[in-house]
Formats: sequence, C-alpha cells, structure tokens
Amino acid sequence: MRRLVVSLCSFALVLVSLTSLSEAAPPDVSYYSMKLPAGMTVADLIRDGYDVGHGHGSRPTVIATPSEVGRLRARGVVLGKTGDVYQPVPRSEPGGSTYYGGYHTTAGHEQHNAEVASAHPDLVKLYDVGDSWKKVKGQGGHDIQALCITKLASGDCALTSTGKKPKFVLHTQIHAREIATGEIAYRWVDLLVSSYGVDPEITALLDTRELWVVPIANPDGVDVVASNPSRPVLQRKNLDNSAGGCPAADAGVDLNRNSSFQWDVQQGGPCDETYPGAKAVSEPETVAIQGLLDAIFPDTKGDVGEPAAADTTGVMLSLHSFGNDILAPYGYTNTDAPDKAKLVALGKKMGQFAGYPVSTGDGGVGYFAPGATDDWLYGTRGVPAYTFEIGPPSGACAGFLPAYSCVSSTFWPALKPALVYAARAAAAPYGKLPVTSG
Repeated sequence: MRRLVVSLCSFALVLVSLTSLSEAAPPDVSYYSMKLPAGMTVADLIRDGYDVGHGHGSRPTVIATPSEVGRLRARGVVLGKTGDVYQPVPRSEPGGSTYYGGYHTTAGHEQHNAEVASAHPDLVKLYDVGDSWKKVKGQGGHDIQALCITKLASGDCALTSTGKKPKFVLHTQIHAREIATGEIAYRWVDLLVSSYGVDPEITALLDTRELWVVPIANPDGVDVVASNPSRPVLQRKNLDNSAGGCPAADAGVDLNRNSSFQWDVQQGGPCDETYPGAKAVSEPETVAIQGLLDAIFPDTKGDVGEPAAADTTGVMLSLHSFGNDILAPYGYTNTDAPDKAKLVALGKKMGQFAGYPVSTGDGGVGYFAPGATDDWLYGTRGVPAYTFEIGPPSGACAGFLPAYSCVSSTFWPALKPALVYAARAAAAPYGKLPVTSG
C-alpha cells in the first residue's frame, strides 16, 4: 500500500495498546564487558540466545541478567560490569508523546510528521508506505511513514526512480530499543524545514536533492519500548508472534535480518533476538521499506560480485546503536564488495565528522548481519548504504537507552554534519566526493 497520508492513526487505539503492554516490568539487566575463553566467539553467544550489544574489540559487551551472568561465568567468560542500562529520569505515565526524559513515542513521531507536512507544503510530502505487523493483523498497529523533503517542483518526491534529483535516505529505529536513532531523524527533519532560505548549505540541498526520512521503521516495537516510560522495555524486534512457543518478551522478527538479500535461516530461532523470520521478506515492515527503496532507486548493479555503475546516484544511512562505528557493505560476509574501496572512501569522509571508523564484514560489530537493509540496497541496486552505530561502546551515553541529554550533547553534534555530507555526496557517491571542511 502506498498512499499519501491524510490523517494520523487513532491515538486512542495506541493508548489502549500501550496501557496493556506496560503491565510487564523490564528485567534486571546491566551492561558487562566480556573476555571470551579460547575457541568461543561472539557469534556463538548470539546463537545461544545472549543479547550482545557491541561485539568487536577485545572486550565485547553483553546485556545480561544476574542469572545470565552466572551461566556465562560457568562457561569460562570473564565479565566486568560497565554500566547500568537505565538512567534516572522523572517518573511519567505511558501514552504521551514522549517518554524516558524526552524521547518521542510512535504517536509523537506521527504527530510531528503530520505537523511538518502541513506547515511546509512546498517542502514536504508525507507518505504511508505500508503497515506494521499489528495493523495487518487488525490489532491496532501503525502505518510505516516516510517523509520526502525538497523544494517541491513538478515530478519531485514521486514514488519513482526517474526523478531528476539525487536521493538521500535516512532510516531509523528498525530496532525499536535503539531509541536515540529516532531522535536523530526527528532533528534532521526539523533542521531541513527550518533552514530552507536561511542556511545556504541546507537551502542548496533542498533545491537539488530529495531527502527521504523513515523515522520509525518498527513502530509496534517502539510502542513496547515506550510502554514503561521510566524503564523502557528492551524490545528489539517487531511483534510478529506467529511462530509460537516464545514468551511475549522474546517473540518477534529481527527486521534487519529479514530482507531478501542473503537472508539466512540459521541466524536464530523464533525466540532469539536475531530471528530472521520464517522466510525472507516475511514481515510487512520489510515489505514497506524494501518497497519504498525499490520504487525510488533504479537498479544500477548486476550480480553480487559485480560493481555498481559509475554514475549511480543516492546514499542511504541506517542508524543503529551502539559502538561509534560505520559499517559499509557487505555485512553478511568478509568477502569484499566489488565497490569496497569507494564505499570505504565515502564512509571515511562521513566518519571524519563523527569520529567513527569504517569497517566491513564482521569487523565492526563482531558478527555478520545477513538480510540487513543496507546490504539489500547496495547488493540489489548498487546504492551506497551504511549502518551507523551511534553511541560509545562504554561510559556516558553508551548503550541502547542513553539519557535524553546525550542526543543534544553528543549524538546530534557529531551526526548533523555527517548527514549533510552524505546528502551532498548523493549526487555522485562513486565519483569525485565533496570536499570536507570538518
């Protein structure tokens, strides 16, 4: 389904859903660094159902309960607590537009999207590109919304690959608990619409680019996260429980393992955090995102081992947490992508602003990610597509649920210039890259 959005989802329905979800208290979990015994890998722990938040380096991070810590130590893993998952915030009730000190709920993002589109009809088109799993099942749920921001002229922001302007896509919160990522999308949208005609660089971008934003790629999951506003639920996956046999907290499909490119059934079982679904593109959220990207980007690439056309346009960034890394294709294998040198070169340019290194394969997070959205876009369309893992691996502002103040103090100052650069580079990502001033 692709139609121009004319109204928001029923807020009352969301409120009822949040109220029922908030009845379950989050588990007692903390972050621990790990020193693995000889012969054990991060991938082994993921296959065994452990929640590895950051896997590379000599001391990968696991999010674990006290009982899980005991089991890991019994297997010879040396652990050291590095931080608390939850930060102190004023107590608040579920169902509002914000939670956990200021993060926006799905309803808050939907309201923001509608207000921006209404206030700036010359700059913004708001699309409903598909439905969440709960909406498909008639259980409430949400539309998957996408904003296209440009100085609108005839033919702009159409769901077609033949438009005249190069396209930059920002795609966030596909993993619902990675809450800072949605806030970056929120601020990016505000920056673009408020700076047109004021800031010469942003004005030039809107005059010459289509800037697409999917602020919430997993809205049902975000509802679960926000259902406990003071101690958000660590929901990573969507809410598809059709596989059965899992506690409610463990059900769902990892939408970043569900694409049709290099989908791998062995990524995990239905109760695991990396469960890829019963088949590739089994989830309506995946259908929505792939459908959008398929519509707006032409195919400029042949087989997996063939390079993209030199005149390919476009860039996509998928934001995740955490580790302060940029991951370039391919993420499903350590075999080099045919355009690796050019992909890494652009990644390094963007990384200059945020201070993030660039890696490929399992070199960034310590494990492979077959079926990921960024690999799908590069592998099938040739468009440079990257994962940004935002937030340090430890210390202040680390983790999935950093204090809301980290968005202003740390994440946005680092990512704002990187996003601007990525949008500039969309005109010729495999050609001569724009000069960086950072």
